[in-house]
Amino acid sequence: MSGNIFLIGLMGAGKTTVGRALARRLNKRFIDSDHEIEARTGASIPLIFEIEGEASFRHRESEVIRDLTGLQDIVLATGGGAILKPENREVLRSRGTVIYLRASVNSILQRTSHDKNRPLLRTADPRGKIEQLAREREPYYLELAHHVVETGRPNVQSLVQTIINQLGLAASPGDSAGQSEVVPNQPK
Repeated sequence: MSGNIFLIGLMGAGKTTVGRALARRLNKRFIDSDHEIEARTGASIPLIFEIEGEASFRHRESEVIRDLTGLQDIVLATGGGAILKPENREVLRSRGTVIYLRASVNSILQRTSHDKNRPLLRTADPRGKIEQLAREREPYYLELAHHVVETGRPNVQSLVQTIINQLGLAASPGDSAGQSEVVPNQPK
């Protein structure tokens, strides 16, 4: 398959982990938009949030997403809030296949509990914050996604195979895609 694949979803949903494995399987280049922002600025995401604030970070994020989506044959893991800006949603939807990796609040809490690189979770109530972000962002994720993949129990290789199958690519021997639910997103 030629073309770009863009992974969206909340922090801790598995975008980077699944994205790396998917890119390897499809012989595409993997890029994480947050890592690209850090490389361009020479600063960590938490430091950018602390010094410049979230609005400035979101502006930088939009520039990076616009640049990266113009590349060919990539798998791009976006930051969880990238979908908040209409211009990001437009370039993501128009320049590739968008896959929403959906994870439960419990899964996200478990995956992010020891991660100090999550500025939005620097709060007394991480569960409450994740629940709030899920409520605010879910409509955007669903509107934007061509496909929705639940990332709860399956391992990474099973999720990758599920995505490959959903995209209509040839399944590898020993396909284990039935272990995860894929919900094709219907146009609104």
